[in-house]
This record gives sequence, C-alpha cells and structure tokens, in this order.
Amino acid sequence: MTVVDPTLRATRTTCPYCGVGCGILAIPDGNGGAAISGDPEHPANFGRLCSKGSALGETLGLEDRLLHPMIRCSKGTMERVAWNDALDHVAHRFAHIIARDGPDAVALYLSGQLLTEDYYVANKLMKGFIGSANVDTNSRLCMASSVAGHRRAFGADTVPGCYEDLDAADLLVLVGSNAAWCHPVLFQRMLANKQRRGARIVVIDPRRTDTAGDADLFLGLKPGTDTALFSGLLVQLADAGGLDHDYIERHTSGFGDALARARNIAGSTAATALATGLSEQDVADFFQMFRNTPRVVTLYSQGVNQSAQGTDKVNAIINCHLATGRIGKSGASPFSLTGQPNAMGGREVGGLANQLAAHMGFTPPDIDRVRRFWQAPHIATHEGLKAVQMFEAIARGDIKALWVIGTNPAVSLPDADAARAALKKLELLVISENVRSNDTVKSGAHVLLPAQAWGEKSGTVTNSERRISRQRAFLTPPGETRPDWWIVGEVGKRLGFGAAFEFNSAADVFREHAGLSAFENDGGRAFDIGALKSLSDETFEAMAPVLWPTREGAQPQKRFFADGGFFVNDRKARFISPEIPALRTETTAGRPLRLNTGRIRDQWHTMTRSGMSPRLGQHLPEPFVEIHPDDAAKTGVADGDFARVITDYGQCILRVAVSERQQRGMLFAPIHWSEETASTARVGALVAPFTDAFSGQPENKATPASIVPYEYDFRGFALSRVRLQLPDHVWWTRAAVTSGYGYLFADNADLARWQSWLRSVAGGDLAEYRDFGGGVYRAASFAEDRMETCLFVGPARDAGDWDVVKNQFAADTLSEDQRRMLLSGKSVDGLASPGPVVCACFGVGRATICDAIAAGARSAAEIGVQLKAGTNCGSCIPELKGLIARAGAVASPDGQNKFAVAAR
Repeated sequence: MTVVDPTLRATRTTCPYCGVGCGILAIPDGNGGAAISGDPEHPANFGRLCSKGSALGETLGLEDRLLHPMIRCSKGTMERVAWNDALDHVAHRFAHIIARDGPDAVALYLSGQLLTEDYYVANKLMKGFIGSANVDTNSRLCMASSVAGHRRAFGADTVPGCYEDLDAADLLVLVGSNAAWCHPVLFQRMLANKQRRGARIVVIDPRRTDTAGDADLFLGLKPGTDTALFSGLLVQLADAGGLDHDYIERHTSGFGDALARARNIAGSTAATALATGLSEQDVADFFQMFRNTPRVVTLYSQGVNQSAQGTDKVNAIINCHLATGRIGKSGASPFSLTGQPNAMGGREVGGLANQLAAHMGFTPPDIDRVRRFWQAPHIATHEGLKAVQMFEAIARGDIKALWVIGTNPAVSLPDADAARAALKKLELLVISENVRSNDTVKSGAHVLLPAQAWGEKSGTVTNSERRISRQRAFLTPPGETRPDWWIVGEVGKRLGFGAAFEFNSAADVFREHAGLSAFENDGGRAFDIGALKSLSDETFEAMAPVLWPTREGAQPQKRFFADGGFFVNDRKARFISPEIPALRTETTAGRPLRLNTGRIRDQWHTMTRSGMSPRLGQHLPEPFVEIHPDDAAKTGVADGDFARVITDYGQCILRVAVSERQQRGMLFAPIHWSEETASTARVGALVAPFTDAFSGQPENKATPASIVPYEYDFRGFALSRVRLQLPDHVWWTRAAVTSGYGYLFADNADLARWQSWLRSVAGGDLAEYRDFGGGVYRAASFAEDRMETCLFVGPARDAGDWDVVKNQFAADTLSEDQRRMLLSGKSVDGLASPGPVVCACFGVGRATICDAIAAGARSAAEIGVQLKAGTNCGSCIPELKGLIARAGAVASPDGQNKFAVAAR
C-alpha cells in the first residue's frame, strides 16, 4: 500500500463506502482532486484499503454535480433558484400538506451514506416536530433484519463483538457474505489469522463466491434454508454435550422452547442435510467444527438479512452462540457485517421508522424521555412506515410529499418500476443530492437541493464494530452546496421550529446527539456516548476513532454480554423460536429459476460515485447474469451472449456468464446499473417486494425467474470526450474511461444507421473504415492530433479491441502511425492488449497475469512480486488463484513443465 507522509497536509478522514469504516489519509492536489491512501493508525484497517477506497481520488470530479438549488417551474423545466426561495418553497408545501392531510401525509427517505449529524437532524424534524415517524432509510434494504434480530435477542441493537475477534477466532463462519469482494479489508484480516494461527474458515452460501476460495469447508445450501442449518446445529449442540448450561441458566430465557422448535425444523444431522440440500457428511463436519471450537465468530451479511425470514435467520445464528456462551468474548461472537458506511450511525439516531433516537423505541417511557429532551410536545407516538410500505402508501396516495436524501430508490427498491411509478404521483418530491441526474430525479422531482459530497462535508460515521470515526472535509465545497444537516435544519426553522434547530456546525449536532444518548441513562441502554457530549469544537475536530459505549467516567467498552447484562427487564437474553423456514414464492414451469441479486467487487450501489472511476470500471464493465452450465444448456443461453431475464415484476437484458460456481436452479445478477448507466439493467425492477414480518426487509435473493436467449447481430463500442445519446434501438452500458466516456453496445440495426449517427455527433476530421458486406464499420474523429470520438461496430465477436483503443483514446496526442493503425483496433507496436483488469488497485490486466503464469508464476504471491497484483486490498487474489488453477501444465520441447494459460 502507499503510505502518505501526514506532514504533507494530509487530512484524516473515513472511507464513504462499506461499513468496515476504513481510515483514510487524503491530500488535496489543488485541482479539486486528492491523493488517497490508507491511514496506518486507524484501528479498522491499519492502512489497508480496498480497490474502491484506493480509487476515491478518481471520483471527486464536478462534471455531474448538482451545484445550485432548482425548482420545477410552470413550464415543467427545472430552473435555478436562490437557496431562500428553495427552502421557503419546501417548507410552505410541507406545511400546506400537513395542515390539510396530517403529519403522516409527508415522509423522509434517508441513506446509510449520510453522516450521523445529518441523520440526527432529519429524524429530529420528522419524529420530534412534524410528529410523524414516516422517516426510513435505505439501510432497511440491507441491515434491518440484523437490527430486529439483535433487539429480539438482546433487547437492544447491539453488536456484541469487535474486529479484534477476527484475529483471535479459531473458526470463522461466513454466512451469506461474499466478504472477499464486499468487505475485503476484513476478509484479508481473516486470512491473516488463518495463515498465522491456523484458524479455519467455513463459508455458507448458495453461490460459490470468491470468498469460498479460501474456505476449509463450503456449504452451498439451498436458498432460504439458513434457519434450518442453524436449528440443526442447536439440536446437535444439545445432543452432543456442546451446551454451556451455566450461561444458559444464568443469562438467558426461552431455551427450552427454542430447542423444541429447532428439533421440529431440523431434528438430526440427516434432517438438516435434507432441509438444506447439503450432504450429510458436510453438515456433520460443520457441526463438529462448531461444537469443538470455543473461539468461533459467525459473520453474516446480506445473504442472511435480505430475506422474508431474515430476522429468524439472525436469531437462529444468535441462538447457537447464546447456547454455547460464545458471545462477547475474545474470538467468540455473532457478528453482523454492515453494508453501508453509516448504517450503524443511522441506527443510533433512529434512522429506521420503528426506532426513536439514541436506540430508543416507541414505548411510552422512551417517547416521553425523547419528548422532554427535545422539548417536542408533538413527538410521534407510533412507528412509521418502513421503506417498502412507505412506497406502497405513496402509490395509494396516502403520502403526498416525500423528501429523498442521498439515495436512489427508483433503482434500489424491490419492484423498482412500481416505486418509480409511485414517485410520479407525489404532489411534492424533494431530493437532496450531489448529482444532477439519477433515476429518482428523473421520476418527477419538484425540488433539487445541492448537498455536499464526501471530501467536502464534516461529521461522524459509525462502523460495524461500533467505532465512531470522524469524516473530515479536505475540499472546498463547490457551488452552493450545503451540508444535509443544515438543509434540513433550515426547513425546520421555516416550519416554525427554529429554537430546536439552531445548529451552527456538525459539532453542535454531535454534542446534542451525545447528550441524548446519556440522558436518563444509568446503564439500562447500550448506546451511551455521554463522555463526548461536552467536546469543544477543537476536540471534536481532532477526535480519534472511539468505540461506543463511552459513558461519562468510564472507558470505552470493547465487547458486550460475556457476563450477561442484556438490555431487557430481567437482564437475560431471549432465545427465539423461529418459524419453519419457507420462501415466500414458488417456482413454476414459467418461472423455473430463482434470481439472486448482489454486488460486484469494484462497484458500489448505483455507481453514483464508483462509476466515475476508470479503474473501477475495467473489471466487470457490463451488467451480466450468472447461470450454471446445466441451466444454460436447458435454456439455450451461451457464455458471452445476451439473455432476457424475466420475473413477474419486470425484465432486463444482460450479458450471460456461464459458471459452475452458480448453483443449479439459480441466477445471479448485480444491482449496480441504472437507466443512467445502461439501457436495460435495472435489476431492482425484477425483485419481488415481499418483506420480513419483523424487520420489513425485502427478500432480494430468491425471486422466481425465467431466462431466454436474446440475439444481437452486431456488437461494438464508442468512446467520446462528452456524453453520447446512443440510438434508441441499442443495448448499451456506459463505463468510465480516462478523459471521457466509454460505451459498450449491441445492436441489430443496419450499419448505415450507425454511420449516419456518428456523423451527426462527431467532428469534421473523420476517418472511416467501411466493410458493410462483412458487417464492419469503424470511424474516429480528431481535433488536431487527439481522438475526440470513435465508433467500432462489427459481427458479434469482431468489433475491435476495446482495451487497445481505450489506451489510445486516453492519450493527449496520437502519432501518425497510431492514427493510421487506429481503425485496425490494434496497437501500433503490436503489443497484445492487457485484457480486462483483474487487479483494480494497480490496473493489472488478465492477459498480463496469464503471461506471468505462463512464464512460471505458481502462486498469487509470486504474481504479486512480479506485477504487484493482489498486494494491496487482496480482493483480486481469488481470481489470481482461479487463473493459476485453470492453467494447464504442458511439457515444453526441452522437457520442462510450463504453464499454458487460457485468456479467460
């Protein structure tokens, strides 16, 4: 990793991607960008960053930024207005709708990308002063089942362990978590434990992800059967003498009922194997490993949470840890891996519709306590609508006004087409954003409010281990952008609540937030940061990362519950009896497969930030669907071709990736593409809107689907210094490239139409190659010696070398020889393309890696020595190992073995 000298005016801040909460050193370059490296002193990452974090410096441009407030005028167009006018308009319209229809006719939809201070002020306004709990967050889509499971078992949304447990565990069980791609910094920490101490790793997932590459045992269970597996484990622990009877007796209740239910679900190893689709031997091996290993951490993420029975899955896991007393001890705990950078901070301030601030709930004592602290006589007294319910209420017309802050629900919600249609029905749609356009903005925004982005705003975030870190500004805010807490507070003042929103800084908000956490808290509530409630501005600015709780007069607490002390009246944890597991949907002859959705390694959410990075766009630049070879043969789809994926809610056309790591009967498609970045790849539109009864979290992992081939005669790519509007008939996806925009496309149109289109968008200096009989058209326009636009179209697998032409496009000038060779799609020096990027941290392509393997590299470590690939975040190491494994040993003429490596 690159270490930056902190004396070179480096700013210590926190990464804005996942919930690992990595510390970052950012050095502004004076041109609006920054040099980024890991902070070696931050306890979450000790200097390590993943590919996304390493590329943050490439995502700070202003090309697509929303820089001024805008209101839709009577002509239907968005017009720039002054801040006062925009804020007055929002407050006036909110007040009018509340007076007419009541406070529940308005709602806020927030984001795990917000800082804690932003979240706090938004919740204070809605729940405390408008008097409605209709404020929810996109964290509902990723972490709500963990929250509900924690509250059912512990009485509070409390993560018992910390990251140090990953170093001390002897068994690491990953359930529904592709940590190698989604939490790579923590996964490398787990691998270091495996290498140093011999810790074993078990991966439980319907899909054999890259995380499984280093597993000692992989359990590819049937979707939706996690509860059965851990119910079977509880039974086995009871029958084989694996229980901690003393802990159960002194610190828990409900064990007998939970065990009885577990026996009903999976009463033996054989029954567990039958329920989960696993082999009996694999189940027995897992049970034995868990039973015989005192130091075990079970880590779970979206594969557990994103389920209509996600809360039961969480509690089935927690039951096994409570039954063995393996909770809150060094190297032993259940551990929820948080998806977003501040999902935890949002939970602390009541970001979910069924919570009040400071981890309090809608009980009469909590409502009264928050009411008195905020001096809010009209505080909400009942839970609000959770995300999916909220958008259903918008569709019915019950909610008339919605304020969306920092998220893109028209892409990310299940049944996303219905969500988008609902947005169009609103009387008032206010969006606080830092981009001018996204799918939600295009769904009929009436007001756009320009928010500050990462690098410009200041406040705090909380990571998966309860560690609060500062996010600090190191860039000058552009245009008229403002912090979200300021925007919300200004509307609160205009609604007549001025005294409650007299915040002058993020530090002011943080101090009040910390004060509420300690208010009338004698240890009965887990969340308490009262020791920080009186920080000066200077101390807040310099605040080091700190675990909560940090109570007045006490040291921060690393772990919870090793000696009981749960946050319920009798101080005992609750064993939960889960329902018999069953998916909410059934496959049919028309929908014989199940669609699983998730993330890819180098992209984030809907690519608003990560999509700006040329580095991150090179690994998997096209939206795809992954399918098992047997299912591909049955359905007639082929690797590299296109297919239409259809559910009862929508359809997409995606590239096909045939892979044996995909379970039979299952499809997998990433969630990242939107209508801003692809023509037909909004995977959220395919997902069924069924939700968990306790958490309200949707089931994103098992929608019944079908797949059919989709044929295109031509494929190609275009590169341009400016954004292009491709013809309507084209399948396309946009990828960031150096100094411009790249488009990969497929089409069935006449090539003459492409020639006509290019001539309409390109400059006058146009070089063309036409072979319409052979189905080839290539052209490029120039401004002096720099390529401005190019278009390559050809038969399915003969459109030219995208990687070679991209490199020439990135150059400021092209030589005469380069210009002459350009339309051949080959480099002038005859060098082969490096191929698709495997290591995004150092930009190392697949072909380059394959060449190193062919030359004798036998391990990922040897490749790292030669090419640096895999030596930063390590998330590409599984792919390096896969390339090595696919290399065939052949005898060379001199009798020595060498490696012959396939390009794929």
